[in-house]
Amino acid sequence: MSEPEILFCLHFLGGSARSWAPLAGALDGALTCVPVDLPGFGQEAGTTGFTVAAMADHVAAAVRGRAPTRYAIAGHSMGAKVALVLARRAEDGEPDLAGLTDLILVSGSPPSPEPIPEDRRARMIAWIDADPDTRRREAQAFVRENVGAALDPDTEARAVADVLQASPEAWKAWLEAGAREDWCRRIGVLRTPALILAGSEDADLGPDAQQALMAPHLAFHRRVTVDGVGHLLPLERPGTLAERVLDHVGDRPRGSAPATPAVPAAYQALITSDRVNSRLRSVLDSRAAPDDPAYRPNALNPVELALLRAVLAHVLPVPGIDPAARLDRRLADDAGDGWRYAALPPDAEAYRAALRTLDAAARAAHDRPYLALDPEAQAALLVLTQRSDLTVPESLGGRLDADRMRFWFEDLRADATKLWLAQPAALARIGFSGIGAGGDRPGAIAEGLPGFHEVGLDAPEPWEPRPAQVEAAR
Repeated sequence: MSEPEILFCLHFLGGSARSWAPLAGALDGALTCVPVDLPGFGQEAGTTGFTVAAMADHVAAAVRGRAPTRYAIAGHSMGAKVALVLARRAEDGEPDLAGLTDLILVSGSPPSPEPIPEDRRARMIAWIDADPDTRRREAQAFVRENVGAALDPDTEARAVADVLQASPEAWKAWLEAGAREDWCRRIGVLRTPALILAGSEDADLGPDAQQALMAPHLAFHRRVTVDGVGHLLPLERPGTLAERVLDHVGDRPRGSAPATPAVPAAYQALITSDRVNSRLRSVLDSRAAPDDPAYRPNALNPVELALLRAVLAHVLPVPGIDPAARLDRRLADDAGDGWRYAALPPDAEAYRAALRTLDAAARAAHDRPYLALDPEAQAALLVLTQRSDLTVPESLGGRLDADRMRFWFEDLRADATKLWLAQPAALARIGFSGIGAGGDRPGAIAEGLPGFHEVGLDAPEPWEPRPAQVEAAR
């Protein structure tokens, strides 16, 4: 993929196009920055249209006006959510947005509702309409609260002036509505290569939030934490940001489907033989096909799918297959075995509730989302789940009690086992030859192909391949 010609830059809440001037200077022409004032901010303070969709339309018009062949979008905080919407529209084939090569997401507001503490939200809304002295004092406090170390006086003065220039209506619209908009399912999983950056001192949209709420939407991404930085990386460390951006476009994260578990030659020969009917052969071939690394879930949303992947990494650590994606397809098709615990809701609902409950339990125990925990801490929570000892706080989003979580975890382990044993490589490993019970080639039945004839102990049919583990041991 070629490097972008232009980097469209979308600012944070209270920022403006000039928030990107330090980055443009640090890039020194290596990449052309085109900062865009979002409606209600900077030179567009008098412009209306404060929903995420309206802001995306505003930026799309700017892209259309430049008509670049190749371009990237950098979104900071509020601007990142807008950037994700534009990326979805570009990937869905919107002609005016063709040519998007990269996403640069800085302390990004995720597609799901932004995790702003309600008391902070209320304080920010309260002062924006206050008297001039109060507004100036609070605007300065807002800037200072969002950095890891003090800005130089000129940079701070410009940032405070931008906050004061913002339309109070736009400011309140973001806090009351825009930040709460849930685009999780509509954004889905994007294929556009992405760089996710966060400051280690960012309280709300730092590394944990990016890993738990942003990364699940980006199939091919790289995450970077910048130590000592708060929420305003483009103002705090523009040189570091420029280096990371150039590193990214020079060496994008590339994804491809991992190699699926190998099917031994003898078992593959059985699959392709006349003993396996064509319908079953087609099913086995589809099960052996590689999974799409940018799979878009249907029963779950992308964050829930990421949670399921993390759980299954402990339950079924088999390289080369994505059991979470396959399980999501099964849930979406309602293709289970028809059995469930009476205490649990229907399968898809149970999975959504259980995964959110597990995340709530992680936040209660560690003050961090489940996806941000190390493997040992994740596994420990699963052990508690298995024992009905999981602490499930409803206040943090817990939806199932400890006993129902145990029931769900039992169902999940059974589902995972079934998914793996449906794989041709797994069937080969256990030496399952029941797939050769009969073909559908004309004349096959008359020739005696179907069924088994040797029924004694340790008396395989001549055509049966040996179990893969026996072959490996010899």
